[in-house]
Amino acid sequence: MKYKKIDNGNYRLHLIETKQFKTITVKVNFRRKLKKEEITIRNFLVNILFESCKKYPTKRLLDIETEELYELGYRGINYSSGNYSVMSLDSVFIDPIYTEENMLEESIKFIGEVIMNPNVENKEFDKVSFDNTYNMIDDYLLSLKENPDQYSMVRLFEEMEEDSPISYRSVGYIEDLKKITRKNLYEYYLDVMKEDIVDIFVVGNIDNDKIEKLIAEYLPFKNKIQEPGSHFYEMQKVHEQPHVKLENGDLKQSKLLMGFRMLGLSDFEKKYVLNVYNYLLGGSADSKLFQNVREKHSLCYSIHSSSQPLTSIISIKAGINAWDYDLACAIILEQIEDMRNGKFEDEDISKAIITYKNGLKELEDSPDSILSLYSGIEYFSSDDIPNRIKKIEKVTREDVINLASKVELDTIYFLEGNETYEETETSTL
Repeated sequence: MKYKKIDNGNYRLHLIETKQFKTITVKVNFRRKLKKEEITIRNFLVNILFESCKKYPTKRLLDIETEELYELGYRGINYSSGNYSVMSLDSVFIDPIYTEENMLEESIKFIGEVIMNPNVENKEFDKVSFDNTYNMIDDYLLSLKENPDQYSMVRLFEEMEEDSPISYRSVGYIEDLKKITRKNLYEYYLDVMKEDIVDIFVVGNIDNDKIEKLIAEYLPFKNKIQEPGSHFYEMQKVHEQPHVKLENGDLKQSKLLMGFRMLGLSDFEKKYVLNVYNYLLGGSADSKLFQNVREKHSLCYSIHSSSQPLTSIISIKAGINAWDYDLACAIILEQIEDMRNGKFEDEDISKAIITYKNGLKELEDSPDSILSLYSGIEYFSSDDIPNRIKKIEKVTREDVINLASKVELDTIYFLEGNETYEETETSTL
């Protein structure tokens, strides 16, 4: 696998040459500082661009063209990445050596039509495409509470730190959706095409010179090249005493979530030690949370922990009976204290490191994971695979204990249900 980065003054082109796949993947990322009031309109924009464009003014015509391009696939998403918002548009098509020689140009040309020439008339987006997108997002936002797992996680972060990148809902907000019009959406599109930082990633069996020329012709961005700030965010407003929020929910089992902050982590701790700590705490079936809260005390039907290096947060999620709330919290906090006191085996650290290294081997198994690898290098100054292996092997017991001493409970969010879980249910781990 060969990597080449080209900075042409308006965007950065990342070319990853590999013969491992029979497809070519093109990812176009638009990045800017995260603002709460822009989340919904960015979600709207990334969806409407794949509803139609000037050349293919209906969804049906757009789909017909993808069929002509040997089932070219496309998708779009807007997501939060620490301090930044990233609007990503992906396209996957069959390597032209298996179809027709001109399919490379035709496929990239199609991507260009979708992004560069939206379905706009009189400086407004097409009404049909706008209405379809509006209704889809409206339905999704209204149904958020119907998904207790997603809703409870959203609420945890809102309770941890108000009005910050941690608390912003990546799905957007109904009140902001109501403010979007066909006209101001197009105005925002123009702003994105001028002000956002643009990165283009291409993965596959490619000719770098040919790809560079086709991208320049069909994706002629004129965005300002600028050096972005750090994606990493550290909580600015922490609760001196753990904050507890209880909420009633119409669900079978209760959802217990606990948010822990870590202040002053080093780069090495965020990228490597935290991974090992999380594996030991609740990131595997051998973890302390799984073995003690679920297996030993039978307090939950599922439990796991997740680490977020970009925000220095660890979250724990468990499905429990409402009347087990106090005991579950107590035993979970015992596991946190045990980690501080080094009550884990060296063998557990070795397992965590082996699991991490095995995960690295899988990074080259799919275009998506390769794109994740190189976008991480670009956005977070992540190490390449060989250096990741070297650094994860340096993590020691003392490193894990030192990080554990920085883990502080900030918030408990409890979405209370009204039924009992069955022991026959399996874990989500």
